[in-house]
Amino acid sequence: MANAAAKRIANQNESTLKTLRLGMLLPTLISILLRLLFRRDSLPPSKGPLAIYVATFLPAFFLSNYLIKIGTTRRDSTTGTLISYGEDLSQPGVTEWCFDILYVTWACQIGSGALGEWFWWLYMVIPAYAVYKLWASVISPLVLGSSGSQAAGTATADTDVTNTSKRQEKLRKRNERGDPRVKVQSGRK
Repeated sequence: MANAAAKRIANQNESTLKTLRLGMLLPTLISILLRLLFRRDSLPPSKGPLAIYVATFLPAFFLSNYLIKIGTTRRDSTTGTLISYGEDLSQPGVTEWCFDILYVTWACQIGSGALGEWFWWLYMVIPAYAVYKLWASVISPLVLGSSGSQAAGTATADTDVTNTSKRQEKLRKRNERGDPRVKVQSGRK
């Protein structure tokens, strides 16, 4: 059973890596083609757009190589049996964020080729999201401390008392009538 899961992950990784390798090549070619078709005056690109392209391509290149390295399956050269299936590339967390950065980079490359250099402003989504995650997980708990979380905890406790389920309400009414089917449990601490 575990071997079947490893084979499934290996197949998913192989198809994902194939898409990733194509994704590193196709957006650049599509961008050049769109510039030739719709924005011939932007060829050859000036220093500014070329610098933006290189500055965003390098992190994308690094991240794609990282994902290829961790996701590559290893097979025995003689028998073809699976030795290691690599890391699961569909797992949440850092791997997912790497793919998000790649997708935004590819969208910016294609969009700048079709619509203009202003499309690179979409790339600001990446640092904005990083600041949001940093604020929500590190800065806010440090600055607000436990007082902010206690206030939120008391607010949810008040709503839990008033929002009881139908079953809980029915059990409470039976208990008030003294129904022997209802067992009262002492409060747990």
